[in-house]
Amino acid sequence: MNDIIIIGGGIAGISAAARLAPHAKVTVLEREDRLAYHASGRSAAAFIEDYGNDIVRGLNSASVDYLTSANGGVLSPRGFMLTAKKEDKDDFLEEAKGFNLDLISLNEAKTKIPLINTEVVGFAAYREDVSDIDTDLFFQNFAREARAAKAEIHLNSEVTSISFASGQWQVAAKTERFSASILINASGAWADKIAALAGITPLGFTPYRRSIARIPVPGGFDPSDWPLLDEINERWYAKPDAGQLIVSPADEDPLDPQDAWADNMVLAKGIARFEEMITHPVERMTTNWAGLRTFSPDRSLVIGRSPENRQFFWLCGQGGYGFQTAAAASQLTADLILGRQSALSSDLCTALLPERFS
Repeated sequence: MNDIIIIGGGIAGISAAARLAPHAKVTVLEREDRLAYHASGRSAAAFIEDYGNDIVRGLNSASVDYLTSANGGVLSPRGFMLTAKKEDKDDFLEEAKGFNLDLISLNEAKTKIPLINTEVVGFAAYREDVSDIDTDLFFQNFAREARAAKAEIHLNSEVTSISFASGQWQVAAKTERFSASILINASGAWADKIAALAGITPLGFTPYRRSIARIPVPGGFDPSDWPLLDEINERWYAKPDAGQLIVSPADEDPLDPQDAWADNMVLAKGIARFEEMITHPVERMTTNWAGLRTFSPDRSLVIGRSPENRQFFWLCGQGGYGFQTAAAASQLTADLILGRQSALSSDLCTALLPERFS
């Protein structure tokens, strides 16, 4: 098997490295001084099988067994509750159906989350089988497997130029040069920039900022067994985290690839929407952060060889679904590169190919 260079040390790149390193010499190039620095290090860490479009959901479903059982599993029970104001009944019923949620009474909703203001919240729905993902353990399991199979992982290795000649990629980073016959673009928000460096037509990826604040629990409740809480149309969502709550305004502001930071005004507006639905005010933020969720034009992942150069492989467009799709996406990547039959349906594999944008 020929050598492989993977550009990007997030969950996409490291999981692909773990799958491929037993069969090839794999080199991972990460521009930052540590792995999982950007989107992978800023995840809300939830697994909702029915989250995303049909293609994303197919990858979610194909990842369940791995997330549940591999290396002892990385999922723990959380649950998911959807809420809506009294005037939003039609949107609520449609969204609850889309998430396969069971309608519950407001009394039951308040039993699950005592903070809910039933004078404002008019509807609630729930499902039990939504989980937290131990994203650090999940990532480190793949990183350990990659290193055990002799994958080389280079930090502080921002790619500055890429060329292709005589069947080989030549990749220059800050201080070193690398050569391989297969180049995997797993660079997240930088996907189109890496493609352009390689002489491949960009596909039109857009990075969108998603901001999160961590707050003490209003009212001093213990949230440890609360479900993930969401208002319809993703006006905000909240989730227990280390004895506090993380709250996101579910913002989606397009940005150039960068080390994203939360916008205080965006956070303030999101927290204000959250406060409308609860009985106690939010007094302060403990900390906040933001990450970039990078989507392709049709908001599905792109996994496959470029039709312009079959030795250039796209593994991009994870959007907000990187961790919950990584097990299936990395396995498909390895199967396609190694010439093996995928366990995924042919329709799903075809729907992920970059040819759909040609």
